[in-house]
Amino acid sequence: MWARAAEIPLLATPRFVVRFATTTVTHLRTEGTSSGYPDEVSNEHYFSESPMSEGPEIERAVHLRAHEYSVVTQHGVFAHDKVDKGTAVLLDKVPEPQLAPEDLAVDVGCGWGPVTLALAHEAHGAEVWGVDVNERARELTAKNLERASLAGHVFSPDEAAVALGGRTVKLIWSNPPVRIGKEALHELLVTWLDRLAPDGIAYLVVQKNLGADSLQRWLVAQGYGCDKHASAKGYRILAATAR
Repeated sequence: MWARAAEIPLLATPRFVVRFATTTVTHLRTEGTSSGYPDEVSNEHYFSESPMSEGPEIERAVHLRAHEYSVVTQHGVFAHDKVDKGTAVLLDKVPEPQLAPEDLAVDVGCGWGPVTLALAHEAHGAEVWGVDVNERARELTAKNLERASLAGHVFSPDEAAVALGGRTVKLIWSNPPVRIGKEALHELLVTWLDRLAPDGIAYLVVQKNLGADSLQRWLVAQGYGCDKHASAKGYRILAATAR
């Protein structure tokens, strides 16, 4: 039953009740701090299912891969006031998805949904998931899919594990949460990379000075294929394949 509740079909009634007032701004910035993370991001996004911080939903205009979207964001989620620099680089550098209708594409760590939206727009009928530990992020991604009339599913990690069953994943686009620590990040990546189809691929954006090159070496040491797909603005795009 939970999987049905998490489904956001094309033009569906929104799953979530709007809890807060909505304000409007005209443009969503695409920048970050020198560290690659917004100053106001709290670690609770990464570790809390239900963050305590509150605030109004904010309506913003955002440009993603040559398409304009009207989205809602909110305090308590990663990069709530911008498309962060890493995500912008990822969306600028990854190739157009080559997906069949039966394929599955996943945004691991979806936040308020910019990567999920871009994936859903270019999925060619394939199934698209956004996955995040943060409940508020999942709510926002679901709303933003519905606002854009795009089909997708939004899951917590535990829900995704159940929904996945014996399926494999054809494509992953992810700005992984490196702030959770090396051990937890490795566990997260192994969990998803081990579900890649034999011909699947995962594109991961990681800041160079936060360990992109060492992460690539670690993935290769674990038996995955991993190449540097692109570099820009202090970030690497790693392309990982199944082991």
